[in-house]
Amino acid sequence: MTNDFFTYQAQTTPHPLAKEISHAEGSYIYDTDNKAYLDFVAGVSACSLGHRHPRVISAIKAQLDKYLHVMVYGEYIQQPAVELSKQLAKHLPASLEKTYLVNSGTEAIEGAIKLARRATGRSQIIAAHNAYHGNTMGSLSLMDYEERKAPFRPLLPDISHITFNYEPHFKHITTKTACVILETIQGGAGFIEPKNDYLKKIKVHCESVGALLILDEIQPGIGRTGKLFGFENYNCVPDILVTGKGLGGGMPIGAFTASAKLMDTLQDSPKLGHITTFGGHPVIAAAALATLKEVTESDLMSQALAKEQLIREHLQHPLISEIRGKGLMLAALTPSAEITNQVILEAQDQGLILFWLLFAPKAIRITPPLTISNEEIIKGCGIIIAILNKINK
Repeated sequence: MTNDFFTYQAQTTPHPLAKEISHAEGSYIYDTDNKAYLDFVAGVSACSLGHRHPRVISAIKAQLDKYLHVMVYGEYIQQPAVELSKQLAKHLPASLEKTYLVNSGTEAIEGAIKLARRATGRSQIIAAHNAYHGNTMGSLSLMDYEERKAPFRPLLPDISHITFNYEPHFKHITTKTACVILETIQGGAGFIEPKNDYLKKIKVHCESVGALLILDEIQPGIGRTGKLFGFENYNCVPDILVTGKGLGGGMPIGAFTASAKLMDTLQDSPKLGHITTFGGHPVIAAAALATLKEVTESDLMSQALAKEQLIREHLQHPLISEIRGKGLMLAALTPSAEITNQVILEAQDQGLILFWLLFAPKAIRITPPLTISNEEIIKGCGIIIAILNKINK
């Protein structure tokens, strides 16, 4: 299978981890040698409820017995998609009332920036330095990392960048700006939180010039920060909310949500302002609905904050200079990229899955499932500390 993997399936890096997976359950992934790996990454924040959560599997199986894809998005009334959209509105501020379901986070970003340009009649989009919003052409255009962008130019025009948490850059947001798009917590940059009411202040400034604020909650959303959505921690309600990853419970999904007034601009002039064949797929929507209900009906969100403190308590080490982030969206920083690489690779050999962050080479990603147990947290942290002890001899 390894030879076939490299021969027939396209890779994204020269050196993929290339573990052959047999099955997964709860907080563990198993390879074909039946070696267990404790998952401290959750599919890069996607498996909110761990692997094969019973409520999610039950919802998928029930929907399989009814119907799969029947029609392009938005034409037929399909109960899982309607109920998912309704449940999202139930748990969001009144101004975020209508949801467009799509296939991935990056497609949700594409839809959101189209919506902002359509609704405002403006073209300028402002994003943050070291932002990551996905890898399709529009989402890639929002990035300021030229090494990644250069081979694919020309990209979307009229994109400008500001520095996250730096208020003097508000002056770049003007009456020509369609939208400002920010990650609620910067992910690829190293899980950097907004400080000093930054999001609230930028929203006020956007309102003063008629620009829209889009918040990307693809990683912070669905309970990971102790709230259903990260923006609830920072006194700011976006005009357009983007989510994905953890909403699907292990299935591929994205969504963007706004007021009915905003969202309805995609209905006409032109018609089909955004269109997607498989968005709102009934099986995926059923899995997402089960995930959303489990997160909101349980104490997983409050547990996320307690588990954060447990991780911080058990990852105290001279080679960990800082732990950034909130809840179960954490990044442990070491003195060098070399040490970080060694920890991540040796941890895998010892049965613990860790991962990198795009623009923070010293950071170790720690984003386990919300369902991870305290015992599993202590076990995983112990593996990290043992590796650091060996490095620090």
